[in-house]
Amino acid sequence: MNLAVELAPGRKRGLLLANPVMTASGTFGYGLELAKTIDIQRLGAVVCKGTTLRRRRGNPQPRTVETPAGMLNSIGLQNIGVTALVRDMAPIWATWQVPVVVNIAGESVDDYARLAGRLDGVAGVAGLELNISCPNLAHGLDFGTDPQMAAAVTAAVRQETTLPVIVKLTPNVVDIVAVARAVVEAGADALTLVNTYPAMAIDVRTRRPVLGWTFGGLSGPALKPIALRLVYLASEAVDVPIIGCGGIMGSDDAIEFILAGASAVQVGTATFVNPRAALDVLEGIQAYLTQEGLHDINLLVGRAHVTHPD
Repeated sequence: MNLAVELAPGRKRGLLLANPVMTASGTFGYGLELAKTIDIQRLGAVVCKGTTLRRRRGNPQPRTVETPAGMLNSIGLQNIGVTALVRDMAPIWATWQVPVVVNIAGESVDDYARLAGRLDGVAGVAGLELNISCPNLAHGLDFGTDPQMAAAVTAAVRQETTLPVIVKLTPNVVDIVAVARAVVEAGADALTLVNTYPAMAIDVRTRRPVLGWTFGGLSGPALKPIALRLVYLASEAVDVPIIGCGGIMGSDDAIEFILAGASAVQVGTATFVNPRAALDVLEGIQAYLTQEGLHDINLLVGRAHVTHPD
C-alpha cells in the first residue's frame, strides 16, 4: 500500500511525506509535548505553532471556548520567536524521522521574507507554511483576503528560501480561487485550506464577550463543510497539492477532503479531544484503502469531482 504524498513536486528540496496525515499549526505545539504521549514518527508531517520574528506573549485570557460542534481560539500567536526556535527546537527536529514544517506569521511582507531567510538551510526545518490570515490579532494578518497582498507575501518568501513553501488560506474570502491562483503564480508549492473562521461568543450572564480579546477563530466540525467546499473549488483551479484542514475528527472526514481534491490533511481541534486523533485518522485511512481494494492513496485525490452542465 502506497501512502506517500509529495507536497512540492519538481522542487529540488521537495517535501515527501510517508503518509498524508499532518498536524495543524497551533494544535500540536512544537511536537515535543505530544511526543511524550504518542508515536509522532508515524505521522506524515508535524506543523509547529505559528512563529514570528520576536517572542510573543499572546492575547489575554480566556483564549479558548467550546461552541456547538467546535471551538473558538484566540491565542494571539504566542510563541518563542524564531531565534529560540532555531536554537532550541530545530536541533531536536533534525533527529526525527517525521518532517517538521514551520508555520510563520508577520505584520509586514518584510517580516515574512526575513523569517524565510532565517529558516532557510536550518537542519530540522523541512518546509514553511505561511499564515497570512490569523483571525485573532489586532492587525488581523489580512494578507490572505487580498489576492495581490497574498501574492506579494508569497513572492517575498520565495525569493528568500529554497524550502518548500505552503500558503495557508483563509475561508473569510469571497473568491478563494482568485487568492489560490495568485499565490501559486507567485511561487507557492502547495496550499493549506483552510484557516479558522472569524467568530465570537458572548456570556449572557456577564453580558460580555467570552474571549479575552473579544474575537477568535472557529474550528472543529462546524467548519468542515465550508472547508471541504473551498478545497473542492481550489483544487479545480490550481495545479499544486492541496492540504485539507478544518473539522477533521476521524478518518471519514479526512477521506472526504482527499476525495474533494486534497493530497494531504491536517488534524487540529480533534487533538484537544483525543491526543491520538491524528494516528487514528491514519489507521482509518489505511483500513479504508484495504476495504476498497486500493493500493495507492493518490488514486483517491479529487475523485469526487463531477462535471456540471452549463
